[in-house]
Amino acid sequence: MKWPLSKKMETSLLTCVIHKGEKLTMYCLDHSQLCCSKCVELNHRLCLQVTPLPQAARGKSTNFKNLPVRTENTLLLMKQCQAYQEDKMMSLKVSYKEHERLIVDGLRVNIVSYLRQCETSTVKTTHEHMQYPISEMREEIKYLLADFEKSTIKEKKEELNLKQAPIKVVRNSCIRLHYELFHLHVAIPKVLGKPELFFIASKKCLENIQQSDIFIKENLPNHVFTVNGKSVHNVKMPSDSKTCQITAVCALPNGQVLVADKANFKVKLLNQQYRVVSHLDFRDGLIQDMCLITPTEVAVAMSNYEVQFITVSQSQLAKGRKLKLQHYCTGIAHNQGDLYICSGTALYKLTLSGKLVCRLYEDSSADLTGEHQH
Repeated sequence: MKWPLSKKMETSLLTCVIHKGEKLTMYCLDHSQLCCSKCVELNHRLCLQVTPLPQAARGKSTNFKNLPVRTENTLLLMKQCQAYQEDKMMSLKVSYKEHERLIVDGLRVNIVSYLRQCETSTVKTTHEHMQYPISEMREEIKYLLADFEKSTIKEKKEELNLKQAPIKVVRNSCIRLHYELFHLHVAIPKVLGKPELFFIASKKCLENIQQSDIFIKENLPNHVFTVNGKSVHNVKMPSDSKTCQITAVCALPNGQVLVADKANFKVKLLNQQYRVVSHLDFRDGLIQDMCLITPTEVAVAMSNYEVQFITVSQSQLAKGRKLKLQHYCTGIAHNQGDLYICSGTALYKLTLSGKLVCRLYEDSSADLTGEHQH
């Protein structure tokens, strides 16, 4: 059953988008624009082809032929644009959270260092002599914590909000444009038997699509990555016996980079200057792939049917838990709490604890039909 057009939607269709409260009565062929009486008076007085809406609606409207398809495509792109903006905001948030964690770690080191100094200075002193250093120590710690909370964290949050603000504006515009276009898309089939309303709804839909197309072009890249520059760095270590074979790269929010060197059985951590500052050896199997799980954890896919988790803390790498698989592993990816693992002939979805959720795809017609490609 097709629900009829609501009175609210009908009123909205008949209302001029420029002069709120004014009813649409005319159509300017010169500008292909719906007009109210104020539009005609202010902007279309010199136009030669301004006709009443009923007359315009009776004319041929061949430009509406592919309107449903165009509308659906634009709605899809608008959703992609919204998701892109939300991903940008989340990426900023994750980056700042990691930076905040590093600040906390630094503060903790300072406090521990200060406590040790106080401890050393009070050794072999009487109880009376210890009272002053202890009270002084407490005041110093309070000062450190207060300074940290008031200045550093607050400053970083304000900085994050400032960077997210323009992205939020774009995201909200995506939501608004999608909402408006979607309701027009829904309304058009309901007014097929009403030529004037159909004409208005279709013209408004076209105008919205044109506006959305411009907006999408300005705010949604038509490719995944934008290359801003290129630089070459040597990540070979003195202990490497072979030429590096980088099979995977993970960029951390703090600017550090993890690279998987398959030929030398190593995962290497690079600092912001792309120098190796830490590494882990993997002699049990070949490193096939690697993906980011959290800002400080990655999962490494191994040729020995294992997934090895690695944590990054204070520029040092440490091996964590392992997942033992029942199949070969050529590629790995993480999305919203799930792992996606290629076996060479199939794609599996698993939880982070290693539980198999499902097999998404399989083609066993050859050895490597589902091989992960970099």
